[in-house]
Amino acid sequence: MTRRNWIPVTAVALTAVVVAGGIAVAAVRPWADPAPDAGGASTPTSTTAPSGVRSAAQLRTDFLDRYVEDGRVVRKDQGSDTVSEGQAYGLLIAYAAGDRERFGDIWSWTKRHLLTDDDLLAWRWTPDGGVADDQSASDADLDAARALVLAGKTWDDDRYTAAGKRMAAAVLDHETATTDLGRILLPGPWADTEPYRYDASYASPAAYRVLAEATGDDRWQELERGSSAATAAVLDKTDLPSDWSQVHADGSVDPMPATGNDARVLYGYDAMRLPVRYAEACTTADRALAGSIAPTLRRTTQLAAQLDLGGTAVTGDRSALAYVARAAAEQASGATGAATADLERADRTSATTPTYYGDAWAALGATMLTSDVLGGCAGDAGGAS
Repeated sequence: MTRRNWIPVTAVALTAVVVAGGIAVAAVRPWADPAPDAGGASTPTSTTAPSGVRSAAQLRTDFLDRYVEDGRVVRKDQGSDTVSEGQAYGLLIAYAAGDRERFGDIWSWTKRHLLTDDDLLAWRWTPDGGVADDQSASDADLDAARALVLAGKTWDDDRYTAAGKRMAAAVLDHETATTDLGRILLPGPWADTEPYRYDASYASPAAYRVLAEATGDDRWQELERGSSAATAAVLDKTDLPSDWSQVHADGSVDPMPATGNDARVLYGYDAMRLPVRYAEACTTADRALAGSIAPTLRRTTQLAAQLDLGGTAVTGDRSALAYVARAAAEQASGATGAATADLERADRTSATTPTYYGDAWAALGATMLTSDVLGGCAGDAGGAS
C-alpha cells in the first residue's frame, strides 16, 4: 500500500501450498458504469446492478462522501492521515463520477500540500505535522497524472492537462530505470540503485497508454513493454505475485518480503492490485497475465486479505480488494459470471467491513472492470478477447 521501509534481499525461499477445493458461481449480468460527459455529469447506461448490490457509480459516491473532507482523502481507519495514493484514488474516482467540484477540491488540496518542486507527490501528510515523508510513491504519481490528463481532455481544462503532463514527465525522469527486461517503474526515486526494489502492482498499462497519448513521449511505450516483461517474470516465479520483488540489471527477479520486520513473502494488499491493473489493459497479452492467477485464487471461495504465494490464507482479516482482485483475474480469463459474483462479494465486504483502502478499490475495481472511463479496455474487451 505504497512506500514503507524496504530492505534488499539476495534470494527468498518460497513454498507454494496447494489448497483443495474450488469455487462455483452462477453467471450474473454485470451492471453498468455511468461515465462522465464533457459537462461533468454522469450518463447512465441501460443495465442496472443486481438487487442489493451497489453500482460502480454508487460505490464511487459512497467513497467520496465517506473519506473526502475539503479535498483531503482521510484514512479514517489508519490514524486519519493522508497519503499520496489516497489523493490519486480520489482524483480517479471523482473523475469517473463526473464530479468536477470534488475533483477540483482534491487536486487543490494535493497541489497545496503534497506537490513537490520536482512535480511529484510527497507520500504522507499528517494533520498535526504536515508532510511527514516527502519521498514520492510512483503508483500515486502515475494515477494522479492519469486522472489529470483525462480530466483536462474531457472537461477542456488546460490547467489539469498541463499539470498531468508535468507529473508524467517527472515519473519518467525520476521513477524509472532500464534493465535487460526493458524500462521498469521504480517505486520512487529512493529506489534508484540496483538491485531495484519493484512492486509489480504499481505498473499500469492503461495509465501508460493514456499518458503516451497525452504526451507523445515514446518512453511510455518502453515502460509498457518493460513492465509487462517484469510482471511476467514475477508471475513465472510463483502461483501468485509477491507484494514486493527486486529486479536485477540483468532482468532476473527475486520475490522479497515487504519489510525487515516480517520475513514472509506474501500476496497481499499490494500485490492484489496487479490483476486489476492488468485486467483493464488494452492488449490480450497483458490481460492474460491477470488471468493467469485465477486458478490459484479459485481454490477457496472465501478470500483472506493476505495469502501465501500458493494461495493459502495467512490471516483472518478480510478486504474488499481480495475479491476485486479475483474478479479481475476471472474477467481476464473469460469467466465474466465469476467476476461479477466477486464484485458483489467485494461490495458486501466493503459494506460490512469498511476501510479506506478496501472501499477505494471496491470503487476503482468496479469502475475499471465495467467501463473504459479511466482509459482502460476491460469494459470493451471483457478480458477475454
